[in-house]
Amino acid sequence: MSHYDTNLDKNSANYVPLSPLTFLKRAKEIYPDYEAIIYEDRKYTWADVYKRTIKFASALDKIGIKKGDTVSFLAFNTPEIFEGHYSVPMSGAVLNTINIRLDAKTIAYILEHSDAKVLVVDRQLHIEVKKALSTLKKKIIIIDIVDKFADQSKCEKIGDLEYESFLNTGDENFDWKMPEDEWQAISLSYTSGTTGNPKGVVYHHRGSYLMSTGSAVAWNMPNRLNFLTIVPMFHCNGWGYPWTIPMLNGRTICLRNIDVKKIFELIDKHKVTHFGGAPIVLNMITGAPVSDRKKLKQKVYVLTAGAPPPSIIFKKMKELGFEVMHVYGLTETYGHVTQCAWNDAWNDFDEEKQNEIKARQGVRYPNTEGIAVMDPETMIEVPKDGKTIGEIMIKGNVVMKGYFKDKDATNKAMAGGWFHSGDLAVMHPDGYVKIQDRSKDIIISGGENISSIEIENTLAKHPSVSIAAVVAKPDEKWGEVPCAFIEMVKDKPTTEKELIGFCKETLAGFKVPKQVVFCELPKTSTGKIQKFELRKKF
Repeated sequence: MSHYDTNLDKNSANYVPLSPLTFLKRAKEIYPDYEAIIYEDRKYTWADVYKRTIKFASALDKIGIKKGDTVSFLAFNTPEIFEGHYSVPMSGAVLNTINIRLDAKTIAYILEHSDAKVLVVDRQLHIEVKKALSTLKKKIIIIDIVDKFADQSKCEKIGDLEYESFLNTGDENFDWKMPEDEWQAISLSYTSGTTGNPKGVVYHHRGSYLMSTGSAVAWNMPNRLNFLTIVPMFHCNGWGYPWTIPMLNGRTICLRNIDVKKIFELIDKHKVTHFGGAPIVLNMITGAPVSDRKKLKQKVYVLTAGAPPPSIIFKKMKELGFEVMHVYGLTETYGHVTQCAWNDAWNDFDEEKQNEIKARQGVRYPNTEGIAVMDPETMIEVPKDGKTIGEIMIKGNVVMKGYFKDKDATNKAMAGGWFHSGDLAVMHPDGYVKIQDRSKDIIISGGENISSIEIENTLAKHPSVSIAAVVAKPDEKWGEVPCAFIEMVKDKPTTEKELIGFCKETLAGFKVPKQVVFCELPKTSTGKIQKFELRKKF
């Protein structure tokens, strides 16, 4: 045994479990009077936020919530859900944030499957939540969020408790405890469940801490930034930013609903410097009427993820003064784990080439141990030729603990010592990953693999196309062929013939859509196109 392994044991002085809860405590101790959260006319300092989270944690403790219990939140981006990222784990419990756009059946399933003991819910969601609760086989404690800034005049009371009054039953001197083990669960997020019941993804304190620090480094985030919450905090815990921003003494500006005019107003009023958003949100920003826009007074840094962005979006955002970086990840990886890190050698390329590069998923974050593109059967990496398709595999401390109550699904997802993403991609010679499609979205026509994303990127360059989605349409001769669904830019009509001709200019014949359908595309709350709904049409 080496001397390095003798009399050099872990102890309470040199080893403390990692947890993002320490970021809030530090912010309170060093910057107590700095603004932390802004929502309409509500403003809280770090001292305020800390006191409120302690009291809520204490109130949970008083009603018997303990280590390993689940506390669910169904809430918009308001201070309550931000506070829940601290108050719930401070009580030892696990935070379960639920998508506000889910139907009653799915909400009921999640509350049942997660063993939720408490549900904190915005009163505006009363219709679906009451339906869900009526089918539950167990009784859970309901705490209403009453928001004077939302139209809740016709919203019925859901629970017997109300957030502020419940919070005030807590003790501000409550002795909250750090996790005993950094592997301890901190949150539970459910996947979209497009092919059956959603799966519960479990995060631990260690991963959440490392995601926070890794995100700050990868995005070059400064202290005292002003962060706008466009990404829902129920989605991958808002990509982890409720834990990241306190570490940087940043201000969190809450946006309850996606409203482009409101986004520009908040950027202007609060000097917003950073926000994240799906490509569809960026599309809404660039397509906003001039009357809804405000000229930026400072550069605004934007992360985009959730769906592969068309390259044209980078050009449009840059023209408005936004600097966009493309990142990639999944619910199972705490959010984004790769970034399209910029290489100075690319500055000499023309703008179109630069934007094509920016649309890549890129290279691993500092907090990600491994990203590879492999043949999922052999687990051998594909050649770095930018052509050979494989599946993105991920490993590191920001891969989930596993799926809640689903050992088989966990084992399958982690087979071979890597997390299987389900995303098909190529690896370029420079080591940058570029997604070709989800494995379920790839189109196989006459034995040829066709990337729906490649066709979507082409269509997005047409001036009349606002959003494009391409799926496989059954075909007697070829098995399946590409079909495009299009949302048009307002006041810029086009035709099926024109778009097919436009695609023929740059795409191989077998990749050109054989049909174009004009409609409003079905989307998730985070802006992803629900392609399974489009496929149902066939």
